[in-house]
Amino acid sequence: MKPLFLFRHIKCEGPGYLAGVLDRFAVPYRVIAIDQNEMVPADTTGCSGLVFMGGPMSVNDPLPWIEQELALIRTGAVQQLPILGHCLGGQLISKALGGEVKPNRVREIGWHAVTRADNATAADWLDGQQDKMELFHWHGETFSIPAGAEVILENAHCPHQAFAKDNILALQCHVEMTAPMVHEWANLYADELDDPAPSVQSAALMTAGLDERITAAQQVADRLYRRWLRPLLKT
Repeated sequence: MKPLFLFRHIKCEGPGYLAGVLDRFAVPYRVIAIDQNEMVPADTTGCSGLVFMGGPMSVNDPLPWIEQELALIRTGAVQQLPILGHCLGGQLISKALGGEVKPNRVREIGWHAVTRADNATAADWLDGQQDKMELFHWHGETFSIPAGAEVILENAHCPHQAFAKDNILALQCHVEMTAPMVHEWANLYADELDDPAPSVQSAALMTAGLDERITAAQQVADRLYRRWLRPLLKT
């Protein structure tokens, strides 16, 4: 199997729990460290799928690698490759497929309830998952749903938490989190937590009961990642 191309945009937002899932299923991957000035591959010849992690930048920023990643997503979509995006990565997928990324009405940071959408696509991607769950968030922007895709997760703070289309999964929420990542982000991005609100938790609140929260969230991640990997695991 060719490796997945996994794009990291900042060191602290790596593959996290996803790395363990890929290792569990013996799916190879290559981390492309955009934060270390690694070049975006010109095409998808050397990969079996594309993964895009998060980052503090906006997909609307004038950064040269953003346009390069958007072009790669469009190529991969035409080729029906599995494509997965987390937060910024989900926004890249939306924009590449004709969607729009703009400021969300509120910043959403910390653990917040998410609901499974009531449609067949959500049932497929979250088979066996309860309707309501608690997942981790850290974003100020949101994506629209491209033509042909369907929302599969939603909540009150940000109606578009995830969408799916064919072998493509775009997430606004962070299902890749591990407990050390939550602590690290709370420290690195502490300035964003100065003004807690219903949609923005303090560091103390987001790290309370963390092991139990991570365990529950990773059960959701397992379902989504296994479904996303289905085309690769059949080969």
